[in-house]
Amino acid sequence: MAAEAHTEQHPRATPENWTFPPEDGWTWDQVKELDVPFDWELVDGNIVVRGATKWWHDRVRNRLCMAMELAKQSPYGAEAERAIQFDNHNVLWPDVIVYDKTETDVRTMECTPVACVVLAVEVVSPGSLKDDRFLKPGMYAEAGIAHYWRVERGEKDDPVVHEFRRDEETGVFVPRPGLSTHTDTLVTEVPFPIEINQHDLLDT
Repeated sequence: MAAEAHTEQHPRATPENWTFPPEDGWTWDQVKELDVPFDWELVDGNIVVRGATKWWHDRVRNRLCMAMELAKQSPYGAEAERAIQFDNHNVLWPDVIVYDKTETDVRTMECTPVACVVLAVEVVSPGSLKDDRFLKPGMYAEAGIAHYWRVERGEKDDPVVHEFRRDEETGVFVPRPGLSTHTDTLVTEVPFPIEINQHDLLDT
């Protein structure tokens, strides 16, 4: 009986019940094994469906992550599509993250602790525009992530990178001092020195 009561009090999210969260919302432990035919994130205890991405988005994401992985310096790592956990009720999958590997163990961790993340990158899709411009940077800044890049599709399809840093006084992202919008070559010193020809991100 005790085991049955525990199951009722702490249900697991399933394909049948995921749209009906418990009164206090789903937790990561309740949803992490959810098997559904779409990608999702956990926001304030609610399972939020992520929009399908197109070829442009995925190519830019993958090439950008590859360039960052090649340029990274100790103690940092770069990964694409890895979950970061803010707390038990909030887990997001940025397109790319740079994180401090000092206190992480990739052999055992399910999510990257948000305290380790120094840069979050979102590549904008038509279905994620408002989230990538407003919701997610707000959550990233509130959690203390120091840097945020938003990558949008330019008029000639080349990626345009908007670079932001977290203002310590206000706790929100502001354009990086100097050149913060990159249309041809992304050159920055944070979180490590990197120079990327943005046209190469789409070169087939």
